[in-house]
Amino acid sequence: MGDESNRMFGEEKIGRLLFKFSIPVIISLLVSELYNMVDTLFVGNVVGGLGIGGLVLVFPVQRIIIALSIMFGIGTATSFSRANGEKDFEKSKKVLANGFSLNILVMASLTIMVSIFYEPILKFLGASEDILPYAEDYLRIVILGSAFLSLTTFTSNVMLSLGNSKIAIIATSLGAILNVIIDYILVVRVGMGVKGAAIATTVSQIAGFIYAYRHLRKVKKEYGIKGFNFDFKIIVPLVLVGMSSFIIEAEDGIVMGFLNKLLASAGGDEAIIVLGVVTKVYLFLFVTMFGMASAMQPIAAYNAGAKNYTRLKAIVKKTVFYGFITTGMLWILGMLFTENIMSLFVKDPVIITEAAKAFKIMIALMPLISVYYVSIFYYQAVGKARYSVTVSIFRQLLIMIPLAIFLVEVMDMGVMGVWLSYPISDFLSMILSGALLTKEFKELDVSAEKFEDKKHKSEKEIEAEEAFQ
Repeated sequence: MGDESNRMFGEEKIGRLLFKFSIPVIISLLVSELYNMVDTLFVGNVVGGLGIGGLVLVFPVQRIIIALSIMFGIGTATSFSRANGEKDFEKSKKVLANGFSLNILVMASLTIMVSIFYEPILKFLGASEDILPYAEDYLRIVILGSAFLSLTTFTSNVMLSLGNSKIAIIATSLGAILNVIIDYILVVRVGMGVKGAAIATTVSQIAGFIYAYRHLRKVKKEYGIKGFNFDFKIIVPLVLVGMSSFIIEAEDGIVMGFLNKLLASAGGDEAIIVLGVVTKVYLFLFVTMFGMASAMQPIAAYNAGAKNYTRLKAIVKKTVFYGFITTGMLWILGMLFTENIMSLFVKDPVIITEAAKAFKIMIALMPLISVYYVSIFYYQAVGKARYSVTVSIFRQLLIMIPLAIFLVEVMDMGVMGVWLSYPISDFLSMILSGALLTKEFKELDVSAEKFEDKKHKSEKEIEAEEAFQ
């Protein structure tokens, strides 16, 4: 299985390879978004705005958990692919063993902690007295399934690094389909409201994990992995490789936490509900961009390990292009059918109008930041963790949050200040990442030239030795 993926990463046509590996990643990301989006759709139509508000307040917690799972999954898959590129198969085995053990330990600990301290967590995130009961009902149940979703995401990334995309597609699709069915039964037919949505999400996440883990067990057996393994020499680099992926995902939750508090003072519960509706669709539009960049990472990591710098540069450039095109298509649909999309979640015409206005402002420049996400995953792939982390925190943590606070609190722009912070931070992020990648391409050209010169020199030395003999 490893030899097959090595040949693919090093020789197969780049465009075909990118789409082959990005499709299961995109489906996996879609499922992560659909779990919460489907819950929001049913809760919004049956329970109403306060129910959506409850789900919005739980979102930061869910996002942190998803971020950790992506960090462990991508960190393991990338380190594994790089080790294969270097032909260090013993290290590949250790990476898989330690990545799996770390995921289980962290997720179990996090589940216990949130289950105990759910109420102070929600109050810290800005829950009002009206929204708090809904948020508590949702979080207490859904936290139990989040750990299983995390392990499914981890398994999907590992299988992708081994060249198997079917497992990820089936596992994630199974969870998504079950979630819709159970949501309809419990929320609409039985009338269990927010609790029903949480149960549907948890059951479907467990089902997806059971399917995925059956196949992961085969891989563990093939590589001779038994019990738990904790080698910090393996774990620390693995975490550093996946750190930027964690930041990208986690910062959505962090930003939501800050914006919830900001909007609570500027627009009250209605503004929080608007943000909740908009965010479900907003994050949905990122899946192709993020999926392409994520799928590129193990491919780029292999070619970096194999010192195939010319192919590495071509992979990055094509990923930027395909990410821009696919995201642009979704962007056009979002701009054309904004009101129709928002009306799927709520029936209140005031909230629909406000959400549509906010959404169009927020996504105004969104396709341009394909280069931003690709640059983050590229730096992860080649082992430049410091650059990757720096770029990943730039857009939302360094620009968007301070800018939103400035526009709302200092410029007194109200909720409009929050919406405007999105396109401004997108533009600045595109400029920064574009400049960094341009510089990186020049360095790759130099490295490719040096590698070819060294290769030709070695070949000439071999020919001279053969002639002498």
